[in-house]
Amino acid sequence: MNESDVLGNQSPLDYIAAIRDIYIPLKTGASTVIIPKNEFSMPTQLFETLNRHKVTTLCWSVAGVELPVKMGGFAESKPEFVKKVCFSGSVMPCKYLKVWQENLPDVLYVNQYGPTEATASCTYYVVREKVDDSTVLPIGKPYANYGVFLLNEDNTPTPYGETGEICVKGPVLALGYYGDEKRTNEVFIQNPLNKNFRELIYKTGDLGSFNADGDLEFHGRKDRQIKHMGHRIELGEIESTASEIAGVDECCALYHKEKELLYLFYTGEAASRQIVLHFRSVLPAFMVPRKLVQLDTLPRLPNGKLDMTTLKTYFK
Repeated sequence: MNESDVLGNQSPLDYIAAIRDIYIPLKTGASTVIIPKNEFSMPTQLFETLNRHKVTTLCWSVAGVELPVKMGGFAESKPEFVKKVCFSGSVMPCKYLKVWQENLPDVLYVNQYGPTEATASCTYYVVREKVDDSTVLPIGKPYANYGVFLLNEDNTPTPYGETGEICVKGPVLALGYYGDEKRTNEVFIQNPLNKNFRELIYKTGDLGSFNADGDLEFHGRKDRQIKHMGHRIELGEIESTASEIAGVDECCALYHKEKELLYLFYTGEAASRQIVLHFRSVLPAFMVPRKLVQLDTLPRLPNGKLDMTTLKTYFK
């Protein structure tokens, strides 16, 4: 980043991700353009704003990157000056990133990962490959000043290649949760691998593993790993499978524990029979959702993430 860059702001200014849009310009001499929120539902106008202000850099949520594709924005125009696109906040369905790559092939795309408790993004992955609908991007390697490693349930080191809980250390950690000592003490703990001096780490609750290239791969939330019909299931794997289906725009898998039912909420034109047949062709029977709920839109929180509490009101 330098003084010639112009950032197109998408994050609300009271949200952690806006740190980039506020402080990078102060450090580098770049500029930030605050994009009206309603333009994200009007991609032609959104792209016009980006071009009018000659925006070069987008640090957006995954939902922000998805929307212009879903609403056919690239059929009308495209951002002419964008050189860098960073995205974070959730797993990127690569069928949307593929459209960006096809229309803006010379742009630098970066997948970022990180929790608010560690001052937002702590790892990054530069997307050098051409993605397709089934591509699952790694979340990459730590930024400078971050230590990122994996622990087992018993706080022992996770062997290389195996799945463990993603933990973060370094001077970037929050002090804890304001007024909530109990929750703070549960996840901001002394590094169990350091017996020599006090060193706090943050246990993210996310699962990951390191691949052969040394890049971290994201495997979902610990609290989204369920036990169903005697099998451990990662709900994110169900969502990844559903997102491969033509006609499924967005989706979210949830588990009704009391009735032992797997739900899949989705938007798009795909028929339920089409979805079930695809699941049966690629996943074992115990992972096929029994309840499919088609919605016009999936509810979201103010920060753009899915509102799973509202989705659970559809449980029957």
